[in-house]
Amino acid sequence: MDRLISAHKQEMQQSLEDFHEQLRTVRTGRASPAILTPVKVDYYGAKLPINQLATVSVPEPRLITITPWDKSSLEAIEKAILTSELGLSPSSDGNIIRLALPALTEERREELVKLVQKMAEENRVQMRNIRRDANDGIDKMEEGEGLSEDEVRRGKAEVQEMTDEFIEKIDQAVEEKVAEVREI
Repeated sequence: MDRLISAHKQEMQQSLEDFHEQLRTVRTGRASPAILTPVKVDYYGAKLPINQLATVSVPEPRLITITPWDKSSLEAIEKAILTSELGLSPSSDGNIIRLALPALTEERREELVKLVQKMAEENRVQMRNIRRDANDGIDKMEEGEGLSEDEVRRGKAEVQEMTDEFIEKIDQAVEEKVAEVREI
């Protein structure tokens, strides 16, 4: 039973890490190279993330600069940013692409808060599904290996405690991100 619980704990940990990655892509009032993560550049027939084609840096709080290693990829990177859902307009001088991030409006901030909360709820549901799978595994072990009712109850309590712990971590991450988004 310990192996089963441990395996499901690893699943929950991976799910939490994926959630943190998702949160990094949500734009806040500050520039962050992470907002470019979902953008894929069509480069010689392959779809590559920008960070594999260029150096991405944040010299100012509302500015991202992209310096391609291969100057011929400059146009492809610009095109990928324009066609992405970021809503940013790149400007280039032939060597560097600059992305000026406009200040977020109050309306846009609230949309981002709702997006973060939706992402969090999806992740909570994923945690509950992992809990259900773990509990199903314990039930199968009860039938197959003849676990006592006390062992089953103890195992399910441990799984519930683990689920509560991970959901609390999700809630904490959401609070921090919402505060960051609402910060002016």
